[in-house]
Amino acid sequence: MKLLFVTSEAYPLVKTGGLGDVAYSLPVALQRADVDVRLLLPGYRELLRKLRSVQILGWLELQGAGQVHTVRILQSQHPDYPFPLWIVDCPALFDRPGNPYLQPNGYDWADNAERFTVFSRAAAELARDALGIGWTPDVVHAHDWQTGLVPAFLDMLPQRPQRVFTIHNMAYGGHFSQADFVNLHLPSYWWSAEGAEFYGGFSMLKAGIVYSDVVTTVSPTYAREICTPAFGYGMDGLLQSRSYKLHGILNGVDNDVWNPATDPQLPAHYSADAIQPGKSQNKAALLQRFGVKNPAEHLPFPLLGMVSRLVEQKGVDLIINAIPSLLASTDARFVLIGAGHGYFEQRLRELAAQHPERVFVFIGYDEQLAHLLEAGADMFLMPSRFEPCGLNQMYSLRYGTPPLVLHTGGLADTVVDTSAVNLEQGIADGFVFHEPLTSALKGTILRAIDYFYQPTVWQHIQTTGMKHAFGWDNSAAAYLALYKKGASQ
Repeated sequence: MKLLFVTSEAYPLVKTGGLGDVAYSLPVALQRADVDVRLLLPGYRELLRKLRSVQILGWLELQGAGQVHTVRILQSQHPDYPFPLWIVDCPALFDRPGNPYLQPNGYDWADNAERFTVFSRAAAELARDALGIGWTPDVVHAHDWQTGLVPAFLDMLPQRPQRVFTIHNMAYGGHFSQADFVNLHLPSYWWSAEGAEFYGGFSMLKAGIVYSDVVTTVSPTYAREICTPAFGYGMDGLLQSRSYKLHGILNGVDNDVWNPATDPQLPAHYSADAIQPGKSQNKAALLQRFGVKNPAEHLPFPLLGMVSRLVEQKGVDLIINAIPSLLASTDARFVLIGAGHGYFEQRLRELAAQHPERVFVFIGYDEQLAHLLEAGADMFLMPSRFEPCGLNQMYSLRYGTPPLVLHTGGLADTVVDTSAVNLEQGIADGFVFHEPLTSALKGTILRAIDYFYQPTVWQHIQTTGMKHAFGWDNSAAAYLALYKKGASQ
């Protein structure tokens, strides 16, 4: 089976979030299952600098906004990928510094509609072998709004591959104006309620949903949630009407990168069969990173960790609001890593300044520190108001750091609450609450701390989580089954 995997980012070439991780791990796992993969990416400046040898496959003339772009299609290899990378090289659209989607001031690039329309046109042209390479995909798998027009352009072909479209986060719809639609010379029949039109503008995400053969999202619970007004961002009715082609497939984690027994980022290794002393040694090292001179004195007390974007979606405000009373009523310590909204950054700095022996804060992101926190914390805080899949809760389970989560999206699909019944059945691996309220989070933290002081039970909870199989092979098998089902129809 031949697969064209179309994405706007992929680790380690360019990454802004979870999509980048998926776009690396999933096609690699599919290639292991004997799928013939080509990964198509925009030719961002940062990405091109990371490529070694580059071959020109050919040139395409592609309609943009009031002009036609001459686009080079490049082929390259990268040591992290066991298949060829295809790059859409259009300097006028992609040769710029920084974030793929945002200007340095934090606003969207003004020409994002044109940038990702041209990218999508290139994908459709390559899918029909417009360059005469002799490689035609059986399946084109597109991801998020940036590639939402790919299934729509493929719809215009007399013979088309199966079109799979994955939604990683409904909150980002790729919304643009009618003027953009006209300037991009998009087919007039797309401008309808049954096409890409959306409340007087157009949505690339909606186009992906409408024109694909299969729509997937990144967890079974999120697939159900986006069919409701609370999570559907105005497309819940559309998704309900397309529920026959909507599937929720849980993301995986890279077990080679996230493995406490081999993780090169950790000062001490450990496993489900021998959690101590390795985990305590990592806890001491984590505290030392934050300037604690006597970490041994802190080891008996629960250390709660967080790695997060500091935005309301992630429930950061719930954590900030819960900390003061928890400091007063428990012996808990907190290590909090993240960046985002300035208000939340300032609140965290203030907490650290007021409680220098109990609250440790790092504003920013540091990959090595994130690994150390997963290994060194006793519990992981992840009270997201919505979470399509989430990866950190799976990392935490794997590292014997029971996560505390809201019952939503992928969090609901991966974390089993430590109730008396679940403990008795041997399936409890974390702590779950059901309302996005500070009081609910605080009560759950207190419940978790109670279990922390019961060493035998706590180790059982840790071990249960560490034995989960969250690798990508299961997810890849589910996608492959969908590909094959579509190819046989």
